Amino acid sequence: MRSGVKISIVGGVLTVVAGGVLYGGYNLVSGVMGYGGQGGSAQAAPVRTGPPSADETTETATAFLTAWAKGDSTTAAALTDNQAVARTELAGFHDQAHLTHVVITPGRRSGTTVPYTVKAEVSYDGRTAPLSYASELRIVRGRTTHKPLVDWRPSVLHPQLKDGEYLVTGVTGAAEIRAVDHRGRPLTEERYPSLGPVLDGLREKYGKKAGGTRGVELRIEDAAGESARTLLTLRKGRAGTLHTTLDAGVQAAAERAVRAYPESSVVAVRPSTGEIRAVANNRADGYDAALLGEVAPGSTMKIVTAAMMIENGVGDADGKAACPATVSWEGYTFHNLDDFRIEDGTLTDAFARSCNTAFIKAVKPLNDRGVAGTALGRTARDSFGLGADWQTGVPSFDGNVPESAGVETAASYIGQGKVQMSPLAMASVTATVVNGGFRQPVLVPQALDGRTLATARPLSPSVARQLRQMMRAATAGRGTAAAAMAGVGGDKGAKTGSAEKDGQSRSHSWFTGYSDDLAAAALVQSGGHGGDAAGPVVAQVLRAG
Repeated sequence: MRSGVKISIVGGVLTVVAGGVLYGGYNLVSGVMGYGGQGGSAQAAPVRTGPPSADETTETATAFLTAWAKGDSTTAAALTDNQAVARTELAGFHDQAHLTHVVITPGRRSGTTVPYTVKAEVSYDGRTAPLSYASELRIVRGRTTHKPLVDWRPSVLHPQLKDGEYLVTGVTGAAEIRAVDHRGRPLTEERYPSLGPVLDGLREKYGKKAGGTRGVELRIEDAAGESARTLLTLRKGRAGTLHTTLDAGVQAAAERAVRAYPESSVVAVRPSTGEIRAVANNRADGYDAALLGEVAPGSTMKIVTAAMMIENGVGDADGKAACPATVSWEGYTFHNLDDFRIEDGTLTDAFARSCNTAFIKAVKPLNDRGVAGTALGRTARDSFGLGADWQTGVPSFDGNVPESAGVETAASYIGQGKVQMSPLAMASVTATVVNGGFRQPVLVPQALDGRTLATARPLSPSVARQLRQMMRAATAGRGTAAAAMAGVGGDKGAKTGSAEKDGQSRSHSWFTGYSDDLAAAALVQSGGHGGDAAGPVVAQVLRAG
């Protein structure tokens, strides 16, 4: 039989035209499989070795393509060198990919390789579309049977298939959305690259609620059911408009700010409402650390520690606070940066210059009362809403301040130990100070789905006033945030932080600040001091608000 034959299924009957001779499909398959023959009795054929001949290649390829086109996956798989896998994948070609009216046309054989084109129809959910592509197969000799067989691999079914991948036709995973900011301005990943993970999360959760519809497509999926790429769209999804709390102008500033520092993340929040105005990341791994990061916050945690001290009567913004160069607790010595000290200073002075020892010294009086290991976590939860299962509208981490003991308690007071925060959580801490009470951060208005938001008791007016006083002091004079916040206008305040990490030569840079009704927090991993890297990121975002 010459190469270049055409195989087609007409009314379920195979016809192969070659040299003017018409064969029935089943006779061809039987002949290739070695059954029947001329005369009365069958004789054992001699065992063949070496590469398949031209006739063997053509006949085996023709028989395989014929069975495949008919949807006879059992017969087609029997003509391959991996029957079990081939049977499953060939069956999926019809049952999962929903391909019908299959016509396969072989091309000119080249050695033991036979190219071919596939034309079919994809039908699903009332939609039908044509599909055509070219591929090829190779004929090899079976190791034990010595029969010519198709060398099975996923690309036999489709040239783009790789090991562990399958053709699937179905609805798209989630309805499309057209995300807009609080003023109705469009938000796209092309314009705001950091929003890619956020928009994916919004599409998954709110696509249908926003009025969008799902499309229908033929796609390649991996073994986990994850879509690798789309081959054919039968019906496009319709995007529904989803209003967010983001602000396009602030988001643009955040995108520019993080580009200046590798491994940086920033979040901006409106204190009076809790509305998230911007989320941006610049990370090699693409991780959304701005919302999901779990990192020790360093001295930015002193905002919460100061609130805890005032609430428990062991500190006051204008009260004296000893700030020695070092302080020991249970055999461990804590240091200030470069072992600086403040003579005859207040808690505000200690906060502004980020004196570690002044805050660690609060451990002893609280320890004497038996609350040193729980007081910080209680204030974090009850006054700042941290760890209260925030329902922002997208996945987020809302902080963790666990109960502690021993040296770990002292470390937690300066944002080390087991305390963990995200930039979102620290932006919310600052927003709570500005507003005088916690407003749970949201990226999607609560009205869209009526979800329950976390709450916390308001800060007492005295505590809120003293915290704002300390944060303002950090941006003035010798305050550690003064340089970074120099170009920020309005009523402003801030706190720097550096979080040490075992095995790293440079600490993580943290900074949180506010200007009028906008608060922001940034993290630059391995960025050094808070004012050096994270500070300029926050300042650029605040200037845009």
